[in-house]
Amino acid sequence: MVRHTPQHDSVTAKNARHVSVLLNEVLDALAPRQGGRYLDGTLGLAGHSSALMERAEGKAFLCGLDRDPQALERAAERLAPYGENCRLFALEYASFADALDALGWATIDGALLDIGVSSLQLDVTERGFSLHGDAPLDMRMDMGSLSPAGREPWTQSARTVVNMADVHTLRRIIETYGEDPQAPRIARAIVDARQKGPIETTGQLAQIVWHAYPVKWRSEARNHPATRTFQAIRMVVNDELGQLERFLDAILPRLSTGGRLAIITFHSLEDRIVKQRFRQWSTDCLCPPHLPRCVCGHHAEVALLTKKPIVPGRDEIVMNPRAGSAKLRVVEKLPPFEKELS
Repeated sequence: MVRHTPQHDSVTAKNARHVSVLLNEVLDALAPRQGGRYLDGTLGLAGHSSALMERAEGKAFLCGLDRDPQALERAAERLAPYGENCRLFALEYASFADALDALGWATIDGALLDIGVSSLQLDVTERGFSLHGDAPLDMRMDMGSLSPAGREPWTQSARTVVNMADVHTLRRIIETYGEDPQAPRIARAIVDARQKGPIETTGQLAQIVWHAYPVKWRSEARNHPATRTFQAIRMVVNDELGQLERFLDAILPRLSTGGRLAIITFHSLEDRIVKQRFRQWSTDCLCPPHLPRCVCGHHAEVALLTKKPIVPGRDEIVMNPRAGSAKLRVVEKLPPFEKELS
């Protein structure tokens, strides 16, 4: 979720503000209506959801999810005027089916994911997401939780990743999730630094990465050299790609015919996953091109409403620079395929 940084000396969970990216485009994509049921899997501070409810004149029904208890508290305040029409759950979005089942909703008319990091993470220093300032290394979106069963112990927090992962694992993380060509140097610098004592804070890690970068690269970098390393570690700690894959595996059966799914991504890896899945869903035959006829029996399940992703305009990026990498893709659920009688 892309947010403005508020003009305060100290940003806290209570005063963090936000500007929802591609707001009008999302509303046009979901086309909320009175009586419709909608899922916001990444509720944040409820910018998109409050606008959705307003467009439906308060007569739609919303299921909102967020892993962050501070975000849920703020969202509940914002959505309070809509009463029981908005039901909020402390859940990761991959577990959305649990919330729908609890509400007794078999299907929904629209779903939104705004995949990213909110002001409550980026701008509140003590959350340990930002390389600006000096705070305990954390980066967990669901504060205080532990990694679920089946995940490696070193993925518990940014601190455990930095201090427990071996050099080869660190290099793979930074190369894969940060797409940083200096990953080998950074991984080695982290491992060397922790020999002198554990790496405890964001400031320590930022300095280690800074000094690992070649001087020429530092002088030419558009962002702080540690930006990609912080992003990579955050994505591993919160299992961000795994979350997305599991959500996509489960969402189609819960969309009603004509229901729409809108996903905003900010990272090339996430966008690639969404693009490929949407293409697969919207294609009739998935057989290799060399086969003379279709043997897979697959039929398109959605209509692809965005041949190319929708991106923010110049004015939005000027007002909200963090929106610059946002991409919105949208599909609409088709009626079930009915085989023609011979």
